[in-house]
Amino acid sequence: MLRIKKLYLFVIKSFLLLFAGTFLVCLFIFMMQFLWQKIEDLVGKGLEISVLAQFFFYSALMLIPMSLPLAILLATLITFGNFGERCELLAMKAAGIPLIKVMRPLIVVVIFISGLSFYFQNVIGPRATTELYALIFSMKQKSPELDIPEGAFYHELDGYNLYVQKKNKETGMLYDVMIYNFSDGFENAHIIVADSGRMEMTADKKYLNLHLYSGEQFENLKTQSMAQKNVPYRRETFREKHSLIEFDANFNQMDASTLSNQAAAKGMRELGHSIDSMNARFDSIGRGYYTDSRKITYKKVELTGADSTRLKQTRARSINMDSLFNVQSHKKREQLIQNAINRVQTQSSELSMKSYITSDGDKNIRRHQKFWWEKITLSLACIIFFFIGAPLGAIIRKGGLGMPVIISVVLFIFYYIIENTGSKMAREGELQMWFGVWVSTMVLVPLGAWLTYKANGDSVVFNMDAYKAFFMKLLGLRSKRHIFKKEVIIEDPDYPQVYDRLEALCRQCEEYAAKERFDRAPNYVRIFTRNEDDTVIQHISDELESIVETLNNSTDTQILNALNEYPILSVSAHKSPSSHRWLNVVCGLVVPVGLVFYARIWMFGRRLDKDLKRIVSTSNTIMDRIKKEQQLENQSQKP
Repeated sequence: MLRIKKLYLFVIKSFLLLFAGTFLVCLFIFMMQFLWQKIEDLVGKGLEISVLAQFFFYSALMLIPMSLPLAILLATLITFGNFGERCELLAMKAAGIPLIKVMRPLIVVVIFISGLSFYFQNVIGPRATTELYALIFSMKQKSPELDIPEGAFYHELDGYNLYVQKKNKETGMLYDVMIYNFSDGFENAHIIVADSGRMEMTADKKYLNLHLYSGEQFENLKTQSMAQKNVPYRRETFREKHSLIEFDANFNQMDASTLSNQAAAKGMRELGHSIDSMNARFDSIGRGYYTDSRKITYKKVELTGADSTRLKQTRARSINMDSLFNVQSHKKREQLIQNAINRVQTQSSELSMKSYITSDGDKNIRRHQKFWWEKITLSLACIIFFFIGAPLGAIIRKGGLGMPVIISVVLFIFYYIIENTGSKMAREGELQMWFGVWVSTMVLVPLGAWLTYKANGDSVVFNMDAYKAFFMKLLGLRSKRHIFKKEVIIEDPDYPQVYDRLEALCRQCEEYAAKERFDRAPNYVRIFTRNEDDTVIQHISDELESIVETLNNSTDTQILNALNEYPILSVSAHKSPSSHRWLNVVCGLVVPVGLVFYARIWMFGRRLDKDLKRIVSTSNTIMDRIKKEQQLENQSQKP
């Protein structure tokens, strides 16, 4: 019998509750973005609720695969952030359960969600996309709802422009009506001006019944032309006039099967078959074009008399076309030039048409390849975002909708930009299709692996102090000592012993500085060929820190202030760049890199020379203070 641990049930339950909420939020955001893109096809069409429900239903099915990666990223961030914030993750680790084991049940869940995403893209997505775009196309073809504004021309009726100065919304009466009828062409416009009128829809909603009162109608009787000066027209005055205007307000659903040949409406199997057939077809077309381009049509010319004799005499030699052209008459040369131009233009037009056919075929093939690869990469994005979100949540240890939302949006925008850029370049043929589609995955996989490794090893990735210390070490910056007087001192320092140690430290610093001669430029070859550790400066640094730790228990304010003047020594920055000799040699041979390291080592050497002098002067100050305190203490002990 399959047993599931209570810890796994707790982790899965915590994740699924958050995932359900984040998925609905992400799906709603993507649907609003898609609705904003298609808002012009919906507004003012008088669409029924059932049509709008189909639009939102199919768009939701189409956008589910896009919403899943972001929902998983946000849910895992919040889940593991809550575990860290409530110290539950700490309790799990204290019980000997590593982070990767806590993530194990969710890995199975996310793999299942990734498979579900692939199923939606390969089976449900193409059908939903076909139905959705058939619905959108039908919306575009639907006539707009009749809503004539006041004081502006209304041009939503094909072949008509209507102007109404004022209208009564309660009675439906229109006042000061002007109608331009262009159904017979712009030059044969019919103009109607009426004091009032009313419009109503016929029962079948295919015609608009127009009732006009007290007006005039003007129309041309024959077509105008530039040669005619006087154009007869007819003027009609009426008290009441009725006419029908074609206006189909019904919604006619387009057959979705007409869009089944589009790349977005196919599964992976159909896409593979289409790619193979298109490759075979356009390869055949290309070979045909190549064969045609190698064929050159010559015009056969019959030569007689002297011309035939000259041609036979020069058959073995090349013919100078310029000389043949120059001996022709002026009229003949113009004719030859014109014939050449006509042939070039014909060939250019033919090649342009052929290039358009082949380039359009290449674009269609790349479009099919893009959809084929995206069904895999978008499914894998669910797993990749899990391995980014889970360790990030464990590291930042912040739950709720604050920091996780910000990090999720930033990471998804980063992924979206890379994915869109790579796909666009692949569609344009600037990159290989597989590389353009997979570039976002290749960027995020190392990030997820690194974050999982760091979080599983309890590495402090977002510790600003660690990064600060690294850059300070890289740039040669140092922090200063901050030693203050202690409130409680358990053991006073042994000043005579410290005095002797300070004397020995000063001698070591002076001898070391005299031996190394840091005031001179170092030897370039010696720097990159010798990589021994400097044990002397390491001993000086350890002795200095030990003395500072001992004198830190002093109650003398002057001694404590002097301790803050001691520098923190860098014991390896003045030596070779690396502990590996071969790496030092490589750095030295690469001149630009070697010069940078040489300048840095020289700078640190000069700074170390100043530090040694500063240690000696500060030690002398402390020694004088200790000697003075010892003298005062001896005087106070005399009877």
